[in-house]
Amino acid sequence: MDRKRFRGRDFLDLVDYSREEIHYLLDTACELKRLDMMGIRDEKPLKGKIVALLFEKPSLRTRVSFEVAVRHLGGESFYLGSQEVGLGQREAVKDVAQVLDRMVDGLVIRTFAHENLLEIARFASIPVINGLSDLYHPCQVLGDLLTIQEKKGKLRGLKICFLGDGNNVCHSWINAASILGLELVVSTPERYRISSQIWEEAQERGKKNGARIIYEVDPQKAIEGAEVVYTDVWASMGKEAEKEERKVFLQPYQVNSHLLSKASPDFIVMHCMPAKRGEEITDEVMDGPHSVVVDEAENRLHAQKALLTLILS
Repeated sequence: MDRKRFRGRDFLDLVDYSREEIHYLLDTACELKRLDMMGIRDEKPLKGKIVALLFEKPSLRTRVSFEVAVRHLGGESFYLGSQEVGLGQREAVKDVAQVLDRMVDGLVIRTFAHENLLEIARFASIPVINGLSDLYHPCQVLGDLLTIQEKKGKLRGLKICFLGDGNNVCHSWINAASILGLELVVSTPERYRISSQIWEEAQERGKKNGARIIYEVDPQKAIEGAEVVYTDVWASMGKEAEKEERKVFLQPYQVNSHLLSKASPDFIVMHCMPAKRGEEITDEVMDGPHSVVVDEAENRLHAQKALLTLILS
């Protein structure tokens, strides 16, 4: 594949990329990880490049993985928190976009409203990367795909089960499945189902790509024979006021040893973290032999190195 097709592009969600392009990103990530494990970081594709990290939400994995990725690749990065910018409050989103466009080579945004992300991408000519919005979390899912590929040797032909809240990670997972032709079962309470628009668009896309995307309200049925079991916090950032109410509806979706007894014998458990241990996942499972959550967190670094290499070098 011609790497030039990636250059200068935004990464707002996986739907902006083809199946072939996503696989090329994953292949590039695998190669960069292999070299990194050998201690080889000779190529500096981001030498002379500066990447700004504009974060309205706190972060561990997203911030650290992007800052380390940029440095590994020979570039420089700096962090802008919500207090420095006041996106849409202290300054208009459009103004922030146009100023940063003149000063940096790339921009990673972690924000609440997806509309802010779209507006920045509209007014900035530099590549804009979605580090998380209320609608999507594509960088997380890119790292997840890399992890499954490593652990299972493939992506297609596996039953992947997402349990819990129909949140931004779930949205990006549905889009990924629809593009790559995966089997994905989403199991949430009716109260917390995903966006109907995203679901319908993914179903149409999935038909063309051989995907099988199913909604099953009963977690006991959803997890039957699953080779990949995925969960996330029940109250994402911005939903903290609903925490106690959500616990009532989501308790049956807790990933514990009883529920996992219905999964495939060789299942892996994934969680994008941070985890609320004892809520959506138990300590026994989180720290157990089937858990790949730490490998999954590490792969954020390698997946994002591939992304930065291809769109900024």
